[in-house]
This record gives sequence, C-alpha cells and structure tokens, in this order.
Amino acid sequence: MASTVTTSKDSAATSRPGYGRLLRTRGAWTFLLPGFAARQPFAMLTLSIVLLVQHTTGSYGAAGAVAAVTGVSMALFAPYSGRLADRHGQRAVLVPGVLVHTAAGLALTALALTDAPLWALFAAAVPTGASVPQIGPMVRARWGVRLKGSPLLTTAAAFESVTDEFTFVVGPLLATALCTAVDPAAGLLTEAALTLVGGLLFAAQKGTQPETGRDGHARVEHVSALRVPGVRVLIVTFLGIGSVFGGMQVSLAAFTESIGEPGLNGVLYGVFAAGNMLSGIACGAIVWKTAPQRRLVIGYTALALTASALWTAHSALLLAGLGLLVGMCIAPALITGYTLVENLVPAGARTEAFTWLTGAVALGQAAAVTVAGQLEDRLWGGAGFLVPMAGTVLALATLLALRSRLAAAPRGRTVARGVGHRESVAVD
Repeated sequence: MASTVTTSKDSAATSRPGYGRLLRTRGAWTFLLPGFAARQPFAMLTLSIVLLVQHTTGSYGAAGAVAAVTGVSMALFAPYSGRLADRHGQRAVLVPGVLVHTAAGLALTALALTDAPLWALFAAAVPTGASVPQIGPMVRARWGVRLKGSPLLTTAAAFESVTDEFTFVVGPLLATALCTAVDPAAGLLTEAALTLVGGLLFAAQKGTQPETGRDGHARVEHVSALRVPGVRVLIVTFLGIGSVFGGMQVSLAAFTESIGEPGLNGVLYGVFAAGNMLSGIACGAIVWKTAPQRRLVIGYTALALTASALWTAHSALLLAGLGLLVGMCIAPALITGYTLVENLVPAGARTEAFTWLTGAVALGQAAAVTVAGQLEDRLWGGAGFLVPMAGTVLALATLLALRSRLAAAPRGRTVARGVGHRESVAVD
C-alpha cells in the first residue's frame, strides 16, 4: 500500500503543469526561438514611429496620429490575416506579409525624413500596420495543437505572455536607444530589418504549423471567430489593455521630455513591462483552482484601480512604482483571456481568435496614442495618463455586465452559432 501511494504522489508531481515540462514538449523549440526573434520588432514599432515623427514635426499629436493609423490598420487587417492562416497555412501568409511590411516601413521612414506632408505619412502607415506579422497568435495556435487537452495550456498562455512582455522590456529600450543615441530613424529601420529576418525564419518552420483542414475526410466550415459571444467580450477587455499601452507610451515620452531626461523613457517603460513579465511568470507557475472567468474579473479590477492612479504621479520615481504595479496587473488579464479562447473557440479558428485579441490591443493602443498625444499637446503634462484610466474603467464595466458570456458551451453539444466543424455526437 505504501508503495502504491508513493508512486501516485510521484506521478502527480511529475504531471504537475510547469515551465520545465512545457519546454520539453516535442518540437516546441523549433518554433519558439524563431518566433521570439520575429515578434521582437512588434514592441519597437509604435514607439519608433512616435519618436521619429515627433522629431521631424515637433508635435506629439502628429506623431500619435501616425502611430494610431498604423495601429488601426493592424487591428482591421490582423483578423483577416489570422483567418487566412487558418485556411491556407501560416507560411502562405507570413512570407508575403513580412516583405510588404519591410517595404512599407522603409517608405514611412523616408517620407518622415524628407518632411513629407502628414497625409503622406498616413498613407504609408496604412500598409505598415496592415502587414504586421501576427507571430504571437501563430505561436499560440501552434501550442494549442501541441497541447490539445493538456493542463499545460494555461502554462503555455502564461509563457507566451511572459515572452511578449520580455519583448516589451527589450523593444522600447532598444527603440529609445537607437532613436536618441544613433538617429531618429534608426528605430524604425531596425524594426523593418528584424521583421524581415525573423519573420522568414519563423515561416521556414513548416513542421509545427497547424493543419489547415483542407485535407482529410472531414469537411471544415470556416466561420468567423467573432461570432462567439465570449470572444466579443474579450475584445472589449483587450481594448482597455491596449489603452494602457498606448497611453503610457506617449505620456512617458512627454513626461521624460518635460523633465529634460528623454533617455528615461525606455527605462520607465521597461519597468512597466518588467512588472508585466514578472507577474506573468508567477501566473504560469501557479496551479489555479479559481475559474478563469472569475480570475479575469479580479485581475481586471486591479488593473483599472492601478491605472487610475497614473495621472497623479509627479516624479520619475513615483511613476516607475505605479508603472510597475500596472504592469503586474496586466499579465493576469492577458493570460486569462488567452486561456479562455482555448475553451471558447475550436482549433480551426483559434489563430483568427487570437488575432482579434491582438488586434483589439493594437486598436486600443492606437486610440490611446491619438487621444493621449492631443491631451499632452493641449493640456498639462501628464494629462495623457487619463487615457489608461478611462479605457480600463469602461472595459471593466463591460466585462462585469457581460461576464456570463465567457462560459464555454457544454461539451458534447454542437452550438449553431459557434465556430468551425464539430462531429455530431449524442447529447447527454
């Protein structure tokens, strides 16, 4: 009896979800390493545009508007890109996408440096945003295939959030250093080069990309992930998260400029992203017993409260502390949201669902960059920090009102308004 009990305990310990077990998943490293390289430029894009356009025009409002056009364009085209990847394969979408993005980024840089009119910058910003490679959603879709039905799915969601936030620690620091110490255009040029190299390396990993569903005996009906009610609720919550990213990017840049320390911009944003990364690591290491819907409400409430305090900061030290707390509240919301997608959306539409969420963050960021830029230009220094407060409070109100829609459909049922194809089975 003692031997049996010991074996059971050992087995339970071995099967406990954790990062070590996750990283031993067969084939994981073949897409993780190139995926990390390919997603790094995403964290540099908005800030590089803001710093370059502000330098050439002298206006945070104009810089925020150009960055916003890029973000809106990405938000509108990202779900379509995800749908194409679900249907035709990730490689078929990635290769032309990175080529277009590189060319558009170079064109935007050239126009900004030659003092082109604002409408020309807007025109170049559209293809730049529309062609941003959706590496994060594609990596998450690959994890979903590898870990189908595994308790490691939550750990994988946490790991991806940590990876995203690590890029947002490195990216702003790198963009700020390049734009302030090398040349105002260096950030955007480096972003274009990294996108080209990293994106092509990731696209070359054909063995781990999800199947498209075009082969085999089952007929797959491709329906938009947007038809799942829970996905629409998550989109609103991720819009609020985007408002934090966008509002802080512009407001931190304006704040450090106002105190004569522009180099602190990347440091302060790095502290914010570091808080996000650290809490993401903790979330992945915990075996959660609370339902994800409740975790999302609790985590988002904490995010709204901390984001509402940002505008009160009047020193770099206090702003760093508040930024750290805000960052620590973002990761749990992001991780839980992506985990809920695994429960709400069938595998054949998950890349699209993930891109809807990524696009929502980009759209919220774009709107926040625009509004925060105008507030910084027209009101007092730090007024842009009101944007994260408004965005998260409104999103929290929506989440509280519609949280019941985040419950997954009972297993064994086929939901008419759902996504994708399910085999007919008897209903218990």
